[in-house]
Amino acid sequence: DVRLVESGGNLVQPGGSLRLSCAASGYTPYCMAWFRQAPGKEREWVATIDSAGSGYADSVKGRFTISKDNAKNSLYLQMNSLKPEDTAMYYCASRRTTYCAGTYDGLFGYWGQGTQVTVSS
Repeated sequence: DVRLVESGGNLVQPGGSLRLSCAASGYTPYCMAWFRQAPGKEREWVATIDSAGSGYADSVKGRFTISKDNAKNSLYLQMNSLKPEDTAMYYCASRRTTYCAGTYDGLFGYWGQGTQVTVSS
């Protein structure tokens, strides 16, 4: 079975940092992504990484860094300079392709259960 398990979410003050992790099992994904969903809002793409490189939503560019450790079959999201508007449930996702070729959440067949990030003073 394919499983994605996120961890690292927490309550943090504005301006603070968090590092999210996502452990994959069942296969080695090349295309992986982070999405988030705030209360009352639709799920939105945050960042992707694949064999060609990485990409970011404008709202997080320069503050968040996505990375992947193939040896550990794990995905990470380093989040710096956090803002209250970053508060959301963060989800790890993957698809069975070498390249992500898009940020639409319907492209991704595997999802984790989510980890909550709350940015508040």
